Amino acid sequence: MMTRIKKSARKSVPFAGGLLALTLLLTACASQPPVPSDKYYRLQAVFAAEALTSAKFVGNFEVERFTADGLTAGRPIVYVESDDPNQLQEYHYHFWTQPPTVMLRDELVTYLRASKIAGSVVTPEMRLEPQYVMTGRIRKLEQVLGSPNRTRLELEIALRQTDGGQLLFLKSYTHETTQNSPGVAAAVDALNEALNIVYSDLLADLRAL
Repeated sequence: MMTRIKKSARKSVPFAGGLLALTLLLTACASQPPVPSDKYYRLQAVFAAEALTSAKFVGNFEVERFTADGLTAGRPIVYVESDDPNQLQEYHYHFWTQPPTVMLRDELVTYLRASKIAGSVVTPEMRLEPQYVMTGRIRKLEQVLGSPNRTRLELEIALRQTDGGQLLFLKSYTHETTQNSPGVAAAVDALNEALNIVYSDLLADLRAL
Protein backbone atom coordinates (compact mmCIF):
# COMPACT_ATOMS: atom_id res chain seq x y z
CA MET A 1 0.00 0.00 0.00
CA MET A 2 2.86 2.37 0.88
CA THR A 3 4.50 1.68 -2.49
CA ARG A 4 1.40 2.79 -4.39
CA ILE A 5 1.20 6.06 -2.44
CA LYS A 6 4.81 6.89 -3.22
CA LYS A 7 4.26 6.28 -6.96
CA SER A 8 1.22 8.58 -7.00
CA ALA A 9 3.19 11.28 -5.23
CA ARG A 10 5.97 11.06 -7.79
CA LYS A 11 3.48 11.32 -10.66
CA SER A 12 1.88 14.45 -9.20
CA VAL A 13 5.16 16.39 -9.20
CA PRO A 14 5.48 16.85 -13.02
CA PHE A 15 1.74 17.52 -13.26
CA ALA A 16 2.00 20.31 -10.71
CA GLY A 17 5.03 21.74 -12.51
CA GLY A 18 3.21 21.73 -15.83
CA LEU A 19 0.20 23.42 -14.29
CA LEU A 20 2.41 26.11 -12.78
CA ALA A 21 4.14 26.74 -16.15
CA LEU A 22 0.78 27.01 -17.89
CA THR A 23 -0.46 29.45 -15.26
CA LEU A 24 2.64 31.62 -15.65
CA LEU A 25 2.28 31.58 -19.45
CA LEU A 26 -1.37 32.64 -19.32
CA THR A 27 -0.53 35.38 -16.82
CA ALA A 28 2.24 36.71 -19.08
CA CYS A 29 -0.08 36.74 -22.11
CA ALA A 30 -2.78 38.55 -20.18
CA SER A 31 -0.33 41.22 -19.02
CA GLN A 32 0.90 42.07 -22.54
CA PRO A 33 -0.71 45.12 -24.20
CA PRO A 34 -2.92 44.42 -27.24
CA VAL A 35 -1.26 44.65 -30.66
CA PRO A 36 -2.25 47.92 -32.41
CA SER A 37 -4.60 47.53 -35.36
CA ASP A 38 -3.44 48.49 -38.85
CA LYS A 39 -4.64 51.85 -40.18
CA TYR A 40 -4.92 52.78 -43.84
CA TYR A 41 -4.80 56.23 -45.46
CA ARG A 42 -5.17 57.73 -48.92
CA LEU A 43 -4.25 60.95 -50.65
CA GLN A 44 -6.85 62.83 -52.67
CA ALA A 45 -6.47 65.80 -54.99
CA VAL A 46 -9.66 67.81 -55.41
CA PHE A 47 -10.03 69.99 -58.50
CA ALA A 48 -11.67 73.22 -57.34
CA ALA A 49 -10.93 75.59 -60.25
CA GLU A 50 -12.86 76.31 -63.42
CA ALA A 51 -12.47 73.74 -66.18
CA LEU A 52 -11.24 74.74 -69.62
CA THR A 53 -13.85 75.26 -72.31
CA SER A 54 -11.57 73.68 -74.94
CA ALA A 55 -8.80 71.12 -74.54
CA LYS A 56 -5.21 72.34 -74.46
CA PHE A 57 -3.94 68.96 -75.70
CA VAL A 58 -5.90 67.33 -78.49
CA GLY A 59 -5.96 63.54 -78.49
CA ASN A 60 -5.08 60.96 -75.84
CA PHE A 61 -3.08 62.27 -72.91
CA GLU A 62 -1.55 59.27 -71.12
CA VAL A 63 -0.31 59.38 -67.52
CA GLU A 64 2.06 56.55 -66.66
CA ARG A 65 2.46 54.95 -63.27
CA PHE A 66 4.79 57.07 -61.14
CA THR A 67 8.20 55.80 -60.06
CA ALA A 68 9.93 56.02 -56.69
CA ASP A 69 12.92 54.55 -54.91
CA GLY A 70 13.15 52.32 -51.85
CA LEU A 71 10.82 52.95 -48.93
CA THR A 72 9.03 55.79 -50.73
CA ALA A 73 7.56 53.28 -53.19
CA GLY A 74 6.10 51.06 -50.46
CA ARG A 75 2.75 51.17 -48.70
CA PRO A 76 4.04 51.80 -45.14
CA ILE A 77 4.07 55.53 -44.39
CA VAL A 78 7.61 56.90 -44.25
CA TYR A 79 9.03 59.35 -41.74
CA VAL A 80 12.35 60.96 -40.84
CA GLU A 81 13.53 62.72 -37.70
CA SER A 82 14.56 66.33 -38.22
CA ASP A 83 17.92 65.81 -36.50
CA ASP A 84 18.70 62.81 -38.73
CA PRO A 85 17.13 63.65 -42.13
CA ASN A 86 19.10 61.05 -44.08
CA GLN A 87 17.69 58.05 -42.21
CA LEU A 88 14.27 57.05 -43.52
CA GLN A 89 12.03 54.90 -41.34
CA GLU A 90 8.58 53.43 -41.82
CA TYR A 91 5.63 53.00 -39.49
CA HIS A 92 4.61 49.44 -38.61
CA TYR A 93 0.83 49.96 -38.39
CA HIS A 94 0.17 52.89 -40.76
CA PHE A 95 -0.19 52.18 -44.48
CA TRP A 96 -1.32 53.82 -47.70
CA THR A 97 -4.34 52.15 -49.29
CA GLN A 98 -2.28 51.72 -52.48
CA PRO A 99 1.39 52.02 -53.38
CA PRO A 100 2.11 55.76 -53.72
CA THR A 101 3.26 55.24 -57.31
CA VAL A 102 -0.26 54.14 -58.21
CA MET A 103 -2.19 56.38 -55.84
CA LEU A 104 -0.61 59.65 -56.95
CA ARG A 105 -0.89 58.69 -60.62
CA ASP A 106 -4.59 57.87 -60.28
CA GLU A 107 -5.26 61.12 -58.43
CA LEU A 108 -3.50 63.07 -61.18
CA VAL A 109 -5.58 61.33 -63.85
CA THR A 110 -8.80 62.28 -62.03
CA TYR A 111 -7.55 65.83 -61.50
CA LEU A 112 -6.61 66.38 -65.15
CA ARG A 113 -9.87 64.90 -66.38
CA ALA A 114 -11.82 67.34 -64.21
CA SER A 115 -9.78 70.24 -65.61
CA LYS A 116 -10.52 69.17 -69.21
CA ILE A 117 -6.93 69.98 -70.12
CA ALA A 118 -6.91 67.22 -72.75
CA GLY A 119 -9.32 65.44 -75.05
CA SER A 120 -8.92 62.17 -73.12
CA VAL A 121 -6.76 61.56 -70.06
CA VAL A 122 -5.95 57.84 -69.98
CA THR A 123 -3.67 55.27 -68.38
CA PRO A 124 -1.50 52.64 -70.14
CA GLU A 125 -3.92 49.91 -69.02
CA MET A 126 -6.50 51.29 -71.48
CA ARG A 127 -4.18 50.39 -74.37
CA LEU A 128 -4.96 53.48 -76.42
CA GLU A 129 -2.50 55.18 -78.74
CA PRO A 130 -1.40 58.34 -76.88
CA GLN A 131 -0.41 61.61 -78.48
CA TYR A 132 1.12 62.82 -75.20
CA VAL A 133 2.73 60.89 -72.36
CA MET A 134 3.23 62.27 -68.85
CA THR A 135 5.61 60.61 -66.38
CA GLY A 136 6.03 61.33 -62.69
CA ARG A 137 8.65 60.51 -60.09
CA ILE A 138 8.07 60.69 -56.34
CA ARG A 139 11.26 62.01 -54.79
CA LYS A 140 9.87 62.64 -51.30
CA LEU A 141 6.63 61.64 -49.60
CA GLU A 142 7.35 61.69 -45.89
CA GLN A 143 6.59 63.00 -42.44
CA VAL A 144 9.32 64.97 -40.66
CA LEU A 145 9.29 64.57 -36.87
CA GLY A 146 10.55 67.71 -35.16
CA SER A 147 9.37 70.96 -33.64
CA PRO A 148 6.90 71.26 -35.21
CA ASN A 149 6.08 68.10 -37.12
CA ARG A 150 5.73 68.67 -40.85
CA THR A 151 5.60 66.83 -44.17
CA ARG A 152 7.54 66.97 -47.42
CA LEU A 153 6.27 66.22 -50.90
CA GLU A 154 8.52 66.42 -53.96
CA LEU A 155 7.44 65.32 -57.43
CA GLU A 156 9.23 65.48 -60.77
CA ILE A 157 6.86 65.67 -63.74
CA ALA A 158 7.73 65.34 -67.43
CA LEU A 159 5.59 65.54 -70.57
CA ARG A 160 6.59 64.40 -74.02
CA GLN A 161 4.90 64.28 -77.40
CA THR A 162 4.93 60.80 -78.88
CA ASP A 163 5.25 62.03 -82.45
CA GLY A 164 8.99 62.61 -82.63
CA GLY A 165 9.52 62.11 -78.88
CA GLN A 166 9.82 65.83 -78.17
CA LEU A 167 10.12 66.78 -74.50
CA LEU A 168 7.54 69.49 -73.87
CA PHE A 169 7.84 69.93 -70.14
CA LEU A 170 10.06 68.94 -67.20
CA LYS A 171 9.77 70.41 -63.72
CA SER A 172 10.12 69.50 -60.05
CA TYR A 173 7.54 70.55 -57.48
CA THR A 174 8.37 70.68 -53.77
CA HIS A 175 6.07 71.58 -50.92
CA GLU A 176 6.60 71.42 -47.17
CA THR A 177 3.57 71.68 -44.90
CA THR A 178 3.39 72.14 -41.13
CA GLN A 179 1.04 69.73 -39.36
CA ASN A 180 -1.88 71.15 -37.42
CA SER A 181 -1.36 68.52 -34.70
CA PRO A 182 0.94 65.55 -33.96
CA GLY A 183 0.30 62.09 -35.35
CA VAL A 184 0.11 60.22 -38.62
CA ALA A 185 -3.46 61.31 -39.46
CA ALA A 186 -2.41 64.95 -39.27
CA ALA A 187 0.57 64.16 -41.49
CA VAL A 188 -1.76 62.68 -44.10
CA ASP A 189 -3.90 65.83 -43.96
CA ALA A 190 -0.79 67.95 -44.51
CA LEU A 191 0.30 65.79 -47.46
CA ASN A 192 -3.18 66.09 -48.95
CA GLU A 193 -2.86 69.86 -48.74
CA ALA A 194 0.54 69.72 -50.41
CA LEU A 195 -0.71 67.42 -53.18
CA ASN A 196 -3.54 69.79 -54.05
CA ILE A 197 -1.12 72.71 -54.25
CA VAL A 198 1.37 70.79 -56.41
CA TYR A 199 -1.28 69.58 -58.84
CA SER A 200 -2.77 73.06 -59.06
CA ASP A 201 0.67 74.50 -59.88
CA LEU A 202 1.25 71.74 -62.44
CA LEU A 203 -2.05 72.47 -64.14
CA ALA A 204 -1.21 76.16 -64.33
CA ASP A 205 2.10 75.32 -65.98
CA LEU A 206 0.42 73.01 -68.49
CA ARG A 207 -2.11 75.68 -69.42
CA ALA A 208 0.77 78.10 -70.03
CA LEU A 209 2.56 75.86 -72.54
